[in-house]
Formats: sequence, structure tokens, C-alpha cells
Amino acid sequence: MSGELTRPTPTNPEPIQPADGKPGEAAPAERFVFTPPIDIYETDDGLILHADLPGVTLDTLELQVQNNRLTLFGRVPDGVPDGARLVHQEYREGDYLRSFILSDNVDHDRITAKLTSGVLEVFLPHAQKAQPRKIQVSGS
Repeated sequence: MSGELTRPTPTNPEPIQPADGKPGEAAPAERFVFTPPIDIYETDDGLILHADLPGVTLDTLELQVQNNRLTLFGRVPDGVPDGARLVHQEYREGDYLRSFILSDNVDHDRITAKLTSGVLEVFLPHAQKAQPRKIQVSGS
């Protein structure tokens, strides 16, 4: 993999308390954070990362690069429709979080991403290598 990414930051399903409540309000429901499964492919132009994020939409997806760290966060809306009651549940409601350390070989300014049918594809292009150039030397 040419050292482009380091080992992902582990995040096991664990309850979190969102900090979006106001004083005097009931505490928000407990949410779980899941590590989405990913595949990483290398091409001549860079790396392609695929992450499965079922239930995540463009409006609930956040992808950012800061301090050489790529972080993706996908919020999954509550799954029980209005007026319905849950009878059986095997899929735990929660959100997706995954983080990677990027090497200096990734051009952060040219990273692109797209979300199609719950699969996030992130293109991490190789940084351009400095080209050798001839330096003109002048006499005194």
C-alpha cells in the first residue's frame, strides 16, 4: 500500500451521548458508534477507499481532513417510522466513525469523494513529486 495510510483508529460499538441537549431537557437517546467495513485499492494515481455506510445520506455524512487525519462520520437517522412501533430489531441504530492517518504522499487539496447507494468512495491522489530543474549560476 506504499505507506499512504496507517492502521485505522479502532472504534468498537460503544454508546455515546450526543452533546446536543439543552439544560432542563431530557437526555437524548443513547447512540452507538460502529466502525464501517472498508476496502482500499491502490492505482498509479493514488488510493481508492470504499466504506459501507448503509442508511447514511449526503446530508448526514461528514468527511474531513485535518492534521493529516482523514475522518468520516455518518449519522444514521432513527429507523422506526412515525406511528409505528418496533416489533423485532436485529440492526442496532447508531452512527459510523472511521479515522485514518494520511502520509505526506497524499495530495490533501485534490481528495474527492462520492456516496452511491450507501457506499462511500474516497479518492486519495498521490502528491506530485518535485521535478528536477536546472539552476542557472551567475558569475560575480
